Amino acid sequence: MTPNDPAFYKELLDHMSDGVYFVDRERRILYWNEGASRLTGYTSEELVGRCCQDDLLCHVDLEGNHLCKVDCPLTASVADGCFHEANVFLLHKQGRRVPVSVRVQPLRAADGSIIGAVEIFRDNSTEVEAQRKAEEMRRMAFLDYLTGVPNRRFMEMSLNTALSEYEVHREAFALLSIDLDRFKEINDTFSHSSGDLALQEIAKTLTGSLRPTDTLGRWGGDEFQAIARNVNEATARTLAERCVLLAAETRIVSSDGKTISLSISVGVTLVHPGDDVRSLLHRVDELMYLSKSNGRNRATIG
Repeated sequence: MTPNDPAFYKELLDHMSDGVYFVDRERRILYWNEGASRLTGYTSEELVGRCCQDDLLCHVDLEGNHLCKVDCPLTASVADGCFHEANVFLLHKQGRRVPVSVRVQPLRAADGSIIGAVEIFRDNSTEVEAQRKAEEMRRMAFLDYLTGVPNRRFMEMSLNTALSEYEVHREAFALLSIDLDRFKEINDTFSHSSGDLALQEIAKTLTGSLRPTDTLGRWGGDEFQAIARNVNEATARTLAERCVLLAAETRIVSSDGKTISLSISVGVTLVHPGDDVRSLLHRVDELMYLSKSNGRNRATIG
């Protein structure tokens, strides 16, 4: 077999790990290599002569749009004579979705006219999984592993951002310091698993008590912080009191079946001119501890 023999090129293409197929201007499949069969489960006999419009591979983009109906790289390449690429998902013959990287080049006759297109595609699973893991790592770097709300690192960044915006635009915000009452007693009496459950349920309750635009995070231990933007003193007080009220309606059940009632102590303060992170945290912590010393299950604003 020599380079002058057409079978040489078929043999070469069939030994590629990438999938390769050719279509004419009507997107009828003229050639389907072994790599395409390995990646899709469909043999050359099953697909050659079929049209892409038959949608056997059901290509969809990252948003779930069917590419045979909209934004098909093959159609675009035949229409404009340009190179196109995309990351899509094909439907394997066995029913699973396979992420693939697609590259399409127009095929031209000797006179330069477009007679079809060639598509080369490869399994993109490794890259997709790497991206997913990287995103997960980025997400976990800012989330508290136990409660699923933002962690202290994220809250420190958010507080610095809120202060910077206040200095520039004078957009008022409130800082809430929220402490789970009798947390040590729950741990010591009912077990650490009950303490963990209490933190998880209080985090859910607080998330539902605050507005979608507010930011809640676990500051550490049994303490949470919340940043409420675009508020005045009355609004801040209402938010804090709603958190206290709904937390007092929260219950958990210990491993031995005992019902445990929960409550929180809250300190809340609005940002003042000249505040920095240290002054804000100091003031709001004092207010939270004042709520504790006055009997817990309450909010103190100042």
